[in-house]
Amino acid sequence: MNAPTEFARAVCPHDCPDTCAMRVTVEKGRAVKVSGDPDHPPTQGVLCTKVTRYAERVHHPKRLTQPMKRVGRKGEGHFEPISWDEACRIAAERLGEIGQRAPEAILPYSYAGTMGLVQGDSIAQRFFHKLGASRLERAICAAAGAAGLRYTFGSSLGMLTEYFAESEVILIWGANPIASNLHFWTRAQEAKRNGAKLIAIDPYRSLTAEKCHQHIALKPGTDGALALGMMHVLITEDRLDHDYIAAHTHGFDALKARALTYTPARVAGICGIEEQVVVDLARLYASTRKAAIRMNYGLQRVRGGGNAVRAIACLPALTGAWRERAGGVLLSSSGWAPVDANALQRPDLIPGWPQHQPRIVNMNQIGDALTHTGDAAFGPKVEAIVVYNSNPVAVAPESAKVAAGFAREDLFTIVLEQFQTDTADYADLLLPATTQLEHLDVHKSYGHTHVMANLPAISPVGEARPNTEIFRSIARAMGLTEPALFESDEDVAAHAFDWSDPALGGADWAALKREGWLKLNIAEAPFANGGFRTPTGKCEFHSEVLAKAGLDPLPDYLPPHESADGSPELAARYPLAMISPPARNFLNSTFVNVESLRATEGEPHVDLHPADAAHREIADGDEVRVFNDRGSMRARARVTDRARSGLVVGLSIWWKKLAPDGRNANEVTSQALTDLGGSATFYDCLVEVERA
Repeated sequence: MNAPTEFARAVCPHDCPDTCAMRVTVEKGRAVKVSGDPDHPPTQGVLCTKVTRYAERVHHPKRLTQPMKRVGRKGEGHFEPISWDEACRIAAERLGEIGQRAPEAILPYSYAGTMGLVQGDSIAQRFFHKLGASRLERAICAAAGAAGLRYTFGSSLGMLTEYFAESEVILIWGANPIASNLHFWTRAQEAKRNGAKLIAIDPYRSLTAEKCHQHIALKPGTDGALALGMMHVLITEDRLDHDYIAAHTHGFDALKARALTYTPARVAGICGIEEQVVVDLARLYASTRKAAIRMNYGLQRVRGGGNAVRAIACLPALTGAWRERAGGVLLSSSGWAPVDANALQRPDLIPGWPQHQPRIVNMNQIGDALTHTGDAAFGPKVEAIVVYNSNPVAVAPESAKVAAGFAREDLFTIVLEQFQTDTADYADLLLPATTQLEHLDVHKSYGHTHVMANLPAISPVGEARPNTEIFRSIARAMGLTEPALFESDEDVAAHAFDWSDPALGGADWAALKREGWLKLNIAEAPFANGGFRTPTGKCEFHSEVLAKAGLDPLPDYLPPHESADGSPELAARYPLAMISPPARNFLNSTFVNVESLRATEGEPHVDLHPADAAHREIADGDEVRVFNDRGSMRARARVTDRARSGLVVGLSIWWKKLAPDGRNANEVTSQALTDLGGSATFYDCLVEVERA
C-alpha cells in the first residue's frame, strides 16, 4: 500500500523581498513538489522559476549529508567522512584553545543564506557572544540603503506593496523586479493595465526596463544627482505640497538650498542623459499624488549609495505623495516587523558587556581581515573562522584576496553548508546543514508586511542538522553551560518578536504557527499624517544625527570611488564601468549548482555596447577578458545596446569552480565601502575589456 501524499506549509528562506509562502508535497518522506500558496495574499500561488525547483535542490545528489574533515591542501576540496561526535570534538578543541587565549581571533561569517530569524542568527550569535569572539558587521548587501532610510524615516519603512496596483506613476529605480521581485512586478503590471506610467531608471536595459514606458539609462552611481535634479524642478516650478512639508518634514530650507545647485543641465552632465529627461521626469512625478517609487538595492552599491537612497526617499514628502496609499516609496519594509533582536541574539552574553565590546570586522573587507597579521589597531590575527549561511569565496569583493585568506594553513575553518561551495573547499571541518524544508523557522519580509512561520515538511536528509543544533552541539562539546545556548528552536521562535507590539494585534507564536502567517497592523497610507520614527517624528531632510557624527546632514551626490569624476587617472586606464546584477536563474550564489537552472543561464557572459565593442574589435560571441588592477575574469561577450555606452554588465554570481576559468565578477570588485552603513560597492568598479 502506497504511503499517503502529505502537504506542508513553508516559507521561502532566500534573500528576496517576496518572502513567499510555499506548499510542499511530500511522498514517502521526500519533498516531490514545491508550489506557491494561493491563500497567501502576497504570494498568490506563484513562485519564481528558481524556487519551483526547490525540491530538486533539497534532494540533489551532491547534497552534503554527513560531517567531513579535510584531507589534502586547502582549496582542493578533498574530505573524508567523520562522525558528529568527532566533528564537535575537533571544533571544541580548536575553538576552545583559541578562545581561551585570544577570543577575538575567532570570527563568525554569515549573511542571508537563510532569512530566517531562528536559523539565521539566534543560537549562533549567542554562541559567539559567549565566547567573546569578534563581531561581524553584516553589511554586504543592503546596509547603505538601510542607513539612508534610517536617517530619513527612522527605520526601514515604506509604502505597502499591494497598493502599487493603484498607482498612476511608478518609478522602478535601480531594480529589475522581473528577476528579483516578481510579486511587486505583478502589482506594477496591474497598475500599467489601468493606465499607470512605468519608468525604469537603470544603467542597463533589463528585462523590466524593456517592459516599461520609458527607460532612463543613467551612468552607474549617479542616482543621487538625478533625485536632486528632480527636486530642483519641483522647487523652481513650485510643484510642492507646502502643507505636508510644513507639518511633517524637517530641514526643508536647507534641502532647498542644496537642491537649487543641481540644475537640470548640471545633472544631465553628471548622469549622462539629456537635460529635458530630468525636467520631464520631475513633472511626471509631481503630476499625481499616486506616484510611487520602488527602489531596490542595486542603486546603493556605490560610494554614494546611502546618500542616493536618502535623496530619493525625500521625494514623496516634497509632493505629498504619502497622503495616498498608492503614493510613497519602498526600498524595504523590514522595519515594520517588531523583531526582538536582543532576545534572539543575547548580546548580554558577551563577557563584560556593555563596557567591553569585541572588535567589529566588516564582512566586505574579509579579504583584508584574513590576510592581516594583527597589530594594535586591528587586534589579533584571525585564527579561526566559522562560515554559515554564506559563500564568501564566491560572493565577497576582491575575490583573489579572499581566497588567499582562506587558503592559510594556520586558519582553522568550519563551514556549515548544504553543498560543497567554493568556500567549502577551504574548510577544515565541513558540517551538513538542513534546508528550509527540514527545520523550523520564523520570518519577516522586506517586501511585504506579513510575518510567517516555517514548519519542517520532511526529516533532515542524511545526518544534516539545523544551524541551531550544530552550534548547540559544539557548545556542549566545549563544556559550556549557559542555558541560552541550549534553548529549543520552538523557544527561540516564540521570543523572536515583541508580541506586545500593536502591529501584531495580540497574536503569539502559537497563533502564527496555526495560521502560517499574520499581516501586520499598519495603516494603508502609513505616513499620511506624518508619524516617522526619526527623533523629530518627521521626514528628516536634515539629520541632526548625521550632523553630530560629523557627516553631511543633507543628502548629496557623491561621485563613485571609481569614475571619471572620482578618480580620473584610474578611469584613463580602465574606462569602462562594470556592474554585476543578479542573473535571473541565480540568487546571489544560491542555485548555481542546480543543473537545470545553470543550463538555462548558459555560461558567464558580459554585455557590451556596440560602440565599446567596436573600439576594442570585439564581436558578439567572442571570449573576452575583463580586468583591472585587482584581477581578471573571462566571459562570453554579448554585443548589445541594452548596456549603455561605457558600461559592462556581468550577470552574476557564478560559483568560481563552475565557471570555465575558475573566476567570477568578484575578481575585479573592490573592498571600498559606501558613504553610509559600511556597505559593499560592487557596482563602483572600473575595468577594461579585451579579446581573450
